[in-house]
Amino acid sequence: MLQLNFPAYKFRFKNSENKVQIFDVIRKKFVVLQPEEWVRQHLVHYLISEKKYPSSLINVEKQLTINGLKKRYDIVVFNSDGSIEILIECKAPDISISQTTFNQIAQYNLNLKANFLMVTNGLEHFYCKMDFEKEKYSFLKDIPDFNR
Repeated sequence: MLQLNFPAYKFRFKNSENKVQIFDVIRKKFVVLQPEEWVRQHLVHYLISEKKYPSSLINVEKQLTINGLKKRYDIVVFNSDGSIEILIECKAPDISISQTTFNQIAQYNLNLKANFLMVTNGLEHFYCKMDFEKEKYSFLKDIPDFNR
């Protein structure tokens, strides 16, 4: 797999039915290693190792309904009160981050109301802080560290 713009992490792999799988520490199971999953797993480890978010506050690939359509978010980081701190959209490294990607995460966030948004393809990372009163977001250099 491609080297991403994250620190190096140790992952657990296995082969099953001629497919490489990677262990997801949040879902506590092996999942098929696709390019987007490679990005997602790096980001999970980044949140835990670098940003110090407890794994108990991180949720991966859950379904939500938007305008009657079933969608899936990639990663959500919760606050201890259950509100959503960060909504993260992961793309495969060969997918460039576009306005369409930001529109997708912004639409998800109409329902989820996360304080921060992150969009990444593993090579480029974009971070935003939401301003719900003005209905806009501003770009940041990084997402905040876990605030105990």
